[in-house]
Amino acid sequence: MADNSPNPVPFSEPPYLRGLPSPYITDAHREFQKRCRRFMWENLIQHAMEWEKLGTVPEHVFHTFCKYNMLLPNMPAPLPVDWLKRLGIDDILGVKVEDWDYIYTGIYCDELNRSGLSGPGGSLNAGFAFGIPPIVKFGSKELQERFLPDLLTGRKRACIAITEPEAGSDVANIVTTATKSADGKYYIINGTKKWITNGIWSDYATMAVRTGGPGPSGLSVLVVPLKNHPGVTMRRLKVAGQVAGGTTYIELDDVKVPVSNLIGKEGQGMRLIMTNFNHERLVIAIGVTRAARVALSAAFSYCLKREAFGKTLMDQPVVRHRLAKAGAELETMSAWVEQILYQLCHLSKEEGDLQLGGLTAMAKAKSAMVLNECAQVAVLLFGGNGFTQAGQGELVEAILRDVPGARIPGGSEDVLLDLSVRQLVKIYQAQEKKLSQSSKI
Repeated sequence: MADNSPNPVPFSEPPYLRGLPSPYITDAHREFQKRCRRFMWENLIQHAMEWEKLGTVPEHVFHTFCKYNMLLPNMPAPLPVDWLKRLGIDDILGVKVEDWDYIYTGIYCDELNRSGLSGPGGSLNAGFAFGIPPIVKFGSKELQERFLPDLLTGRKRACIAITEPEAGSDVANIVTTATKSADGKYYIINGTKKWITNGIWSDYATMAVRTGGPGPSGLSVLVVPLKNHPGVTMRRLKVAGQVAGGTTYIELDDVKVPVSNLIGKEGQGMRLIMTNFNHERLVIAIGVTRAARVALSAAFSYCLKREAFGKTLMDQPVVRHRLAKAGAELETMSAWVEQILYQLCHLSKEEGDLQLGGLTAMAKAKSAMVLNECAQVAVLLFGGNGFTQAGQGELVEAILRDVPGARIPGGSEDVLLDLSVRQLVKIYQAQEKKLSQSSKI
């Protein structure tokens, strides 16, 4: 839809877009949503399926988004206001950069993924969501001066490069090495990175490397040049879903990087990576929840008109049962994500990481489970059409292929579920210790 009329099909929109009251959404948020939806339709959503089938979003789309500051919303809130002001960036579609909060982030990510396909949006936002934030949060002043002017304006592109062929969710055991040169001026990097979203188009990678011994204490993070840099070889990987996302395999053979490209200090890599994961997982959860809406509402609409055994599918109790079970999961997930976004607006970064880190990991894992349920239901109800990469069911067929891309990146499902409970146990133990100490006073 090009206009802002709410989609009347059940499960197609979050409650506030159906005209229902919301404790989180202000008039300013609603006005931004209208402008954002119009921009996304004109520049991305109406072409999303075409570009996903082609496997690449045209390069001019990235530049258009940057021209209107429409990739900055992928960064954690609050935005780096001082840097943006220095670069002459004062607003995002009318919202002052200093007024940006996580509710705006949620609206933006929802609209970015309105097509239901993660590949087209993922081809644009990975650098801003995952690659640039560690430089903003932990980079030295000198490092920021060298890289942020080009990265924040989109003159150069970035990605995040953590995963390796033998180390995905097990970040602590990556093996790509960065050894200092004899003169101490460079790191010499050797290793491989795999499944790197946007890597093929990126000028730089925010890369996890091993500068020390085994385990998490030996990890560091560097800004590593990619395109046309000596020793760097990149090729695209064929993946089942998210085809337009530019998934890349990177080989690093004696790649020289100045020691001044270190983000933070040596040995701090695990902490830097984990801190950024909270935002990454939240952004994924928002987009995944929108994809689940697209799949389930498409199935709902189809069931109202498709006839079988002398009546519509919607007249079949078993069909209504499937829609109800998936819809309950979807609306529950949507409400949880909104709650986390609101809480982040009212907590400091440190308190948000502490209180919501485990829950955000759990939410990301759960959102992918919900997408899996909604996509499976949609494909089943579309029948043969849902098994065909063209025609009425092509969208739900593509969304189902995207499901592993929701369940694995950003920490695979089982790892995140375990992590979330371990984090909750830590919080409980810390609180219990405080209570026992206070009772002794």
